[in-house]
Amino acid sequence: MADHTFSPGSIGSEPGGDPSLESAEEAHLSRQLANRHIQLIAFGGAIGTGLFLGTGSTISLAGPSVIFVYMVIGFMLFFVMRAMGELLLSNLHYKSFTDFAADLLGPWAGFMTGWTYWLYCVVKAIADIVAIAVYVGYWWPDLQSWVPALMAIVALFLLNLPTVRASGEVQFWFSLIKIIAIVTLIVVGLVMVFGNFVSPSGVPASFANLWNDGGMFPTGWMGFVAGFQIAVFAFGGIELVGTTAAEAKNPEKNLPKATNSISIRIPVLYVATLIVVMAVTPWRQFVPGESPFTSMFVLAGLGIAAGVVQFVVLTSTVSSANSGVYSTSRMLYGLAAEGDAPARLGRLSSRRVPINALTFSCAFLLSSLVLLLSGDSVIEVFTTVTTIASLLLVFVWSMILASYLAYRRRRPELHGVSKFKMPGGVAMCWAVFAFFVFLVWALVHDDDTLQALLVTPIWFIGLGIAWMVIRRRPAHVARYAEFQAELHEH
Repeated sequence: MADHTFSPGSIGSEPGGDPSLESAEEAHLSRQLANRHIQLIAFGGAIGTGLFLGTGSTISLAGPSVIFVYMVIGFMLFFVMRAMGELLLSNLHYKSFTDFAADLLGPWAGFMTGWTYWLYCVVKAIADIVAIAVYVGYWWPDLQSWVPALMAIVALFLLNLPTVRASGEVQFWFSLIKIIAIVTLIVVGLVMVFGNFVSPSGVPASFANLWNDGGMFPTGWMGFVAGFQIAVFAFGGIELVGTTAAEAKNPEKNLPKATNSISIRIPVLYVATLIVVMAVTPWRQFVPGESPFTSMFVLAGLGIAAGVVQFVVLTSTVSSANSGVYSTSRMLYGLAAEGDAPARLGRLSSRRVPINALTFSCAFLLSSLVLLLSGDSVIEVFTTVTTIASLLLVFVWSMILASYLAYRRRRPELHGVSKFKMPGGVAMCWAVFAFFVFLVWALVHDDDTLQALLVTPIWFIGLGIAWMVIRRRPAHVARYAEFQAELHEH
């Protein structure tokens, strides 16, 4: 299949530049990602720190009602994913959701969405690195936390230097280990439940643990609401399908498969895992800041298994961070292609990897070292970072839905012939918007999340000022006109 990725005219090699770098006129991001790569990159991004570390806090806040929290979020995000899938397939010149936002809502939307998603991926990777430092402390509690954090940043940079196919393979195996581990944990938990296992504390493993201590909503309505604060972060990454569009083989076949699979399997895995974990270990015994999966085996008296699970959790978090770094480099490449970022960030290496964008993004990950040295508790840092990431995510998801509404209004003929229509259409868009308003409201009711909520608008004010400057540049205006022509040349 032909490469539909356009070549940005604003990016070129400079005389005397690195001969290993190619201009974007001579090279494109290549379509080397098969369906399994696309799905596992998204799985790797979504199944990570939010599930393995964040659920400890979420369970302590909401109790067993956390199961319904994840079900509601998964249900709503299914429609975001389907809206994104229909839009990406409506024009194969779209490389990611920033492209259709710029096309359907205007160039300002592509600029705001692209940079906001880049920041989200950076913040998410920072949360992962903080978690990696915590996990390594399980074996070496006296080790300074910044040491494993710095090693993780270097490793993430090196993992993303090879070709996109090699990066896809690395992520595929990372994520496969993670999924096998989760499925194994579910199976072991079920064996413990049906095998009448009794922990050293004298509590038998039973599904009755879900409701025999205060019912399914033991912390009340506000406890249930509080559960959404970190849980929504756990779903960040499912939209990674939308950043792989430019590198997907046979997108007409693989993007719908990946979109449906990710939209359904991740919520099911989350819910099944939580049910089993809380059936084996009563919800009140989980401690915020500790992995509930490791805690389950420790409380069950299976210390060796707990160590193995801790190692799997560590590799899973590395996988999640790796997905984030992949996304940041590809997002910056797209922004540079459209004139929304410095042209140097659009340079590709001889292996067609956006090397400058990768280096730029990894440099920002060093801020995780500052956070770890700040003296605050890890769970406080984690809560603040994940809240900011969640707010950025809600903005990006909202832009996807707003683009879908514009598409239905402006391109009804494309919707009419679409083979991958979003269920519920316009009505479900507004229902999901209402849910996002609820999410923001939920963040107001906790001091830690409220602080992050009050700080985040600074980012959008800064972006607005930057846009006012960039939009007047002749080169940017010319690039957007070229972008429009390439999108609609057929």
